[in-house]
Amino acid sequence: MLESIHLGPDPCERISSDAIKALAYCCPRLRRLWMSGVKEANGDAINALAKHCRQLMELGFVESDNIDEVALGNLSSLKFLSVAGTRNLKWGSVAQVWSRLPQLVGLDVSRTDVNLSSITRFLSLSRNLKVLIALNCPVFEVEVDRNTMHNNKGRILLTLFSDIVKGVASLFADNLESVTDVFQHWKEIRNGDKNLDEVVVWIEWAISHSLLRIAENNLKEFDDFWLTQGAAVLLSLLQSSQEEVQERAATAVATFVVIDDEDVTVHCQRAEAILCGDGIRMLLNLARSCQEGLQSEAAKAIANLSIDSKVAKAVAESGGIDILANLAKSTNRLVAEEAAGGLWNLSVGDEHKGAIAEAGGVKALVDLILKWPPSSTDVLLERATGALANLGADEKCSMEVALAGAIHALVMLARTCKFEGVQEQAARALANLAAHGDSNSNNAAIGQEAGALEALVQLTYSQNEGVRQEAAGALWNLSFDDKNREAISAVGGVEALVALAQSSLDASQGLQERAAGALWGLSVSETNSTAIGRQGGIAPLIALASSDVEDVHETAAGALWNLAFYRDNALRIIQDDGVQPLVHLCSSSNSKMARFMAALALVYMFDGRIDSAVPVGPSPSSQGSSKTLNIDGVGRMALKHVDEFVSSFYEPQTFNAAAATLVPTALAQIAETIRIPEAGHLRCSGAEIDRYVRMLRDPSSILKSCSAFALLQFTMPGGRHAMHHSCLLQKAGAARVLRATAAASTAPIQAKIFTKIVLRNLENHHEVSS
Repeated sequence: MLESIHLGPDPCERISSDAIKALAYCCPRLRRLWMSGVKEANGDAINALAKHCRQLMELGFVESDNIDEVALGNLSSLKFLSVAGTRNLKWGSVAQVWSRLPQLVGLDVSRTDVNLSSITRFLSLSRNLKVLIALNCPVFEVEVDRNTMHNNKGRILLTLFSDIVKGVASLFADNLESVTDVFQHWKEIRNGDKNLDEVVVWIEWAISHSLLRIAENNLKEFDDFWLTQGAAVLLSLLQSSQEEVQERAATAVATFVVIDDEDVTVHCQRAEAILCGDGIRMLLNLARSCQEGLQSEAAKAIANLSIDSKVAKAVAESGGIDILANLAKSTNRLVAEEAAGGLWNLSVGDEHKGAIAEAGGVKALVDLILKWPPSSTDVLLERATGALANLGADEKCSMEVALAGAIHALVMLARTCKFEGVQEQAARALANLAAHGDSNSNNAAIGQEAGALEALVQLTYSQNEGVRQEAAGALWNLSFDDKNREAISAVGGVEALVALAQSSLDASQGLQERAAGALWGLSVSETNSTAIGRQGGIAPLIALASSDVEDVHETAAGALWNLAFYRDNALRIIQDDGVQPLVHLCSSSNSKMARFMAALALVYMFDGRIDSAVPVGPSPSSQGSSKTLNIDGVGRMALKHVDEFVSSFYEPQTFNAAAATLVPTALAQIAETIRIPEAGHLRCSGAEIDRYVRMLRDPSSILKSCSAFALLQFTMPGGRHAMHHSCLLQKAGAARVLRATAAASTAPIQAKIFTKIVLRNLENHHEVSS
């Protein structure tokens, strides 16, 4: 009793001619047979269909290799024949034989090497032929004079250069100009003509198949076609009465809008064509369908289109976020996967993060991770974790992500999942959640989650650079918590990050920055700082400080600043030829922060703690014979550049005017002018503050000026740790030293002005705290 068989769209390479004969013998009532990618259908197989399947009216051998075209001429019952994408057809005999098929109404030769002569024969010789589809037929398109192919004796020829909408509409519409959505129009005006209905249904099926294949090939030569009519035809097919056609059209929309799979780049004009054609509403309606294939492909199209910010806005305004959040709860993996992809793309910008959380998207994404086993759902888990990573970057959403159980789920993936895409996104999500240490407890909570820090340390050894980068970024953020910092070290973090820094010298800028940043974070404590120096971490940081990339050398300078506080590390920096790169940064970087931290590192190194002559090489990270370096000479050179850096903030007229007046506003104006905003994020220990205070007493005018300048930056109102630094200065009794410096006749004027500003800052903080 079987009447319809559709095998595809994947290639049916193992279906033989004998199998087709078996179908013919067993299914005498067969009316429709459609196969994709058949290797061979010989004459015996096709003759068996002609003999036993006397009601066979539709046949498709698409994307196939060797079809006996002469035998196809024996299928006298055929109304519709498609050989789209099929190779090795002998068109000279094909046109002659198929033109004699008495019932043939529709023929699809799209994506074949059919020529003009054969097309002309079909149109002139086929008795009942109404529709000939020849989309993307290169040979024919080169040979044809496009201006002469419009009058075909009442027969419709559908090509990439003809008006497909008008061509189809001419079958049933009187006023062609009024028809824009041809297949929707047909649904509305169906006139009970069964034969015509069969033709339109077949056209929908054939065109949707070819447009999907053209979209998959993603050739630039079709740009004009998509914009002039291809997008409009796809929109019309989205409203077909056939679910298979709607599904295929949605897949084609999802495919043709993406022009670069690797970078996931969207063609903005194509996306806009779908948007302007009311395609978002159509796709969201399909996503509401109870048919899972439609849900999946519609969600995929919405996801890809949402890469474009205008479309993302339209999706959100049309209720798409609620729909995707609901689809993410589906028990069908493919549906959940595409919905998660949609939420991932919509969560890229800040505009829609709150709406995703309000729609229950956060819990749905966490539940996805917990529901599906990692072994079979790599893409789904990557998309879910990617969406959570984006949401976790938002301070408010990060709390909701954590409350939904994401930390446990993400750590589980980081520990157990072997798929690199999932590992990368899980590490990125943990990094983003840990980035809000001042406003919530996520940073500490991640550190307390069993196995979290160990997993991230292990990921720094991954073969995948993206995984290493995100793991290092997570460890960098987590190291801002005191307990995490020591716990990372306890699970091998110092060794891992030193190795990562050493291996990153030829890697991407992002990995270099994060490797240096993670070492910077760990180096806050004396124990870790010493360990980094002993394990060879200084040499790669010096190399990274020599980078031309601002973010990289700035971060490396921060790490070297911390490390240089301790005498052994300062000595290693000198022995590993680190003075010159720091001097270069102090003098030449476009980043004021990099210049500032390089200056502070040099001051730590040459404030008199190191003997005047030190051996240079071999050290833990250098090779070769030992030689002696004159510290005094190198120190004078380095401090000269420090002095030039500090003096670059000195404007004589303004400073002299401020020194001569007691008006506070003059100091306030100077403070704002010389402020380095990013320096407010730096946090010093009590020992470091004590050291700067001691430098104020040093007879060196350079050390006085530099320490005063540093204390000014650390105490500026609004700085993240300004109050902390003010308290440390008060505990150290720094006010007396600051006043003495400000009043000293021998102190440089910039040191006097800087210390006056520091005193003003301390007074402001005292007033705020009281």
